[in-house]
Amino acid sequence: MAREKCVLAYSGGLDTSVLIRWIAENYDLDVIAVCIDVGQERQDLEFVREKALKIGAVDSLVLDVRDEFVDEYLSEAIKANSMYENKYPLVSALSRPIIVKKMVELAQEHGASYIAHGCTGKGNDQVRFEVGIAALDPDIKVLAPVREWDLHTREAEIEWAQERDIPVPTTKASPYSIDDNLWGRAIECGVLEDPWVEPPSDIYTLTHDARTDTADEAEYAVVSFTEGVPTALDGKKMSFHDIILAMNELAGKHGVGRIDMVENRLIGVKSREIYEVPGALALIIAHKALEDLCLERDVLHYKLGVEQKWAELVYNGLWYSPLREALAGFIETTQKLVTGDVRLRFYKGSCVPVGRRSDYSLYDYGLATYDSDDSFDHSASKGFIDLHGLPSKVWASQRRKVGKEGAI
Repeated sequence: MAREKCVLAYSGGLDTSVLIRWIAENYDLDVIAVCIDVGQERQDLEFVREKALKIGAVDSLVLDVRDEFVDEYLSEAIKANSMYENKYPLVSALSRPIIVKKMVELAQEHGASYIAHGCTGKGNDQVRFEVGIAALDPDIKVLAPVREWDLHTREAEIEWAQERDIPVPTTKASPYSIDDNLWGRAIECGVLEDPWVEPPSDIYTLTHDARTDTADEAEYAVVSFTEGVPTALDGKKMSFHDIILAMNELAGKHGVGRIDMVENRLIGVKSREIYEVPGALALIIAHKALEDLCLERDVLHYKLGVEQKWAELVYNGLWYSPLREALAGFIETTQKLVTGDVRLRFYKGSCVPVGRRSDYSLYDYGLATYDSDDSFDHSASKGFIDLHGLPSKVWASQRRKVGKEGAI
């Protein structure tokens, strides 16, 4: 009798390499390993595919979804200026929805009753996988063996793999856990778990050290946007995908994009996280600068709150929730006229907007200037101030009648 099938989200790293053998031995299931290419910069994915077969997977697939990832997920992220806790551009959280989508499609295609992931019980990704799978196909059963097995440390896991001749890239001397895609890299574990310890330089691959390894002169770049999405760099039309790659290189060589933060995970644990996001950070800075020029004040201010909620929902694994979709609809309407150019200056770890222009600019020189071309009606301000402050004035008068002075 044929065994039931399980589709495993496979990265080629320690946990998922061990899981191929673990699931077969402990759940009596045939494992189909699936590696989703979202722009991982450190892996030979064909090697990863073949390694899964050698470990024991009955099938091993690599799906290149980079263009779809950019067009359907990162495009929404840039429009939303996605910055969780107003600090870091979402990295892993943005790739999980498309990975989940492809896993569910493959499970349905191969008649698999199970989907497995290698997330721990302390992280955010377990939530992102399981909530996403339930939203797309609530009948699929999810396996999370890392929450159940007795390999409670990475050292024990490495030893278990070595005893079974399972090749893994992690050693006791270099125990970092890395997740990366086109939008950046997330690095954790090892000495990084002590928030007092400065991150060692060898964890970085996308960014130069701004103190010692960057140019002594500034470099400029012009990013062009069409309806909120980058469409050209220095006047050359390019795909958003190619612009991300180019900006990763440009911003990275100037030391832009290193983030060292203590982050609040969904489950309530504070975690020290290191991110490398040179292109993402530079493009969000540019996009914000163009929105400052093109969005009406109340829309811009209201959108700030929407952006934070959008990022929080995505971080918490709720990409497929009705609220995130509704917020995305609002954000999309704000981007219709966010078209124009932003000039960025890169220097010694900084990325600063130093110019912006748009045919849809709401900036009026005649209203803004203080020189002889000033067209602002200064005499109108007195009446405006009187009306704007009227509620405060009435409130203060009433307080005085009852023997109270001031705002307290």
